[in-house]
Amino acid sequence: MPVTTHTFHIEGMHCGSCSLLIDDALEDLPGVRSARTALRQARTTVELDLSQNSSQDVVKAIEELGYRASPLL
Repeated sequence: MPVTTHTFHIEGMHCGSCSLLIDDALEDLPGVRSARTALRQARTTVELDLSQNSSQDVVKAIEELGYRASPLL
């Protein structure tokens, strides 16, 4: 399956360390090719191979860190 790009709104980030924490956690998920979180825009963009993980898995991983996440349509 091809890699697709997904963007998520993130609530609860306070500093640059928050965005780095999210990026590191997401890049450890199988199928995530890259994760880039923008603190000021309160969003993260993920390149994801859906044959290995789903966008719901990304949301779950973010929420396990203590943030709220939802897909942007």
